[in-house]
Amino acid sequence: MKYQGSCHCGRVKFEAEGEITSAMSCNCSMCQRKGTLMWFVPRPDMHLLTPDDNASTYLFNKHLIKHRFCPTCGISPYSEGVAPNGEAMAAINIRCIEGIDLDAIPVKHYDGRSI
Repeated sequence: MKYQGSCHCGRVKFEAEGEITSAMSCNCSMCQRKGTLMWFVPRPDMHLLTPDDNASTYLFNKHLIKHRFCPTCGISPYSEGVAPNGEAMAAINIRCIEGIDLDAIPVKHYDGRSI
């Protein structure tokens, strides 16, 4: 299935292909504050519909994950990183996807604070 999403103002738009079977909620210092519910897809399965430089990047800790956000409205629709197997991945904030029932998606909790 193909999904579309964006930040609040629409400056950062994307589409992603795959099946949302669950989302992850992380309690690290970043995710806890943002309230992100992440759906992981291979980065080639996520396509930006707006220019890449419409989004700003925030790096922290080991600078391994690019936390992308809109500099206009502040919403964080996705992050980019690398899976343990070396595959480029996108962590899409499903709260930014249009037309899905968030209550119908099981949420797995991850203890990111312990890392």
